[in-house]
Amino acid sequence: GHPDALVVAAHLAAAFLAAGYAGEAVHWYQRVLAERSRELAPGHPAIIAARINLAKALVLADEPADAVTVLLRAVSECEQFRGPGHPDTLSARDELAAAYQAAGDVSAAARLLSRNLTDRERLQGPRDAETMATRDRLAAACLAEGKVKDAISHYKRALSDREKVFGRGALDTLATTANLAAAYQAAGRMPAAMQLSEQCCKDSERLLGADHADTLARLANLAHLYYAVGRVGDAVTLLRDTAARCEHVLPYGDPLIQAVQQSLTNIAGTD
Repeated sequence: GHPDALVVAAHLAAAFLAAGYAGEAVHWYQRVLAERSRELAPGHPAIIAARINLAKALVLADEPADAVTVLLRAVSECEQFRGPGHPDTLSARDELAAAYQAAGDVSAAARLLSRNLTDRERLQGPRDAETMATRDRLAAACLAEGKVKDAISHYKRALSDREKVFGRGALDTLATTANLAAAYQAAGRMPAAMQLSEQCCKDSERLLGADHADTLARLANLAHLYYAVGRVGDAVTLLRDTAARCEHVLPYGDPLIQAVQQSLTNIAGTD
């Protein structure tokens, strides 16, 4: 119950989460939340923060429904004690939307993100970093919901805003470029998807390096695009190079290694 003990417990929970031990993180975040709730007044920022941290751990522990329950309480407390337009309230809503999506309720996630985007644009401006991040999340929810045109529209706006504010060399800009390429592919707009994907791979190699995990994943996605448009030889060549890089730089058993090797096996068999 000592304040320092709670600080250490919260750090321990974060360390467990970072190491991939989500169940242990849930246990320690539950302890922190229980102590905070016992000692502090309802609606205290530390209690709300503890709820949000617990919910993030629950999502990673494959318990998204429990995370939704925890976050509904956190959002309610934020709205009651900090106000509906407070930045912490908007952030809590974004986390709730992520939990809804993890739980398979994509429609609820999209509705909440649409509301949050409107509030962020009004309160923080359309080119605020958090506004652009919420737009990215809304685009992803739209894509998951099958509303591909809406997803493309939001990703295009997010990409334009990120390029104007941060430039093409920013990592967030790069991530949005990759997301827009995926949305174009989902819509069957293959030339646009390929152009963006090739640009994204070049930028990723320049910014992160040819052997970075994100670069390798983007190269694998480009190979799948090549295969989808009938460029089987180019797909096989790129996958072989990517598989060799993955085996050289990634730890044994990394899921990306297995995914690239499986793709190479499947595609090479059709060559």
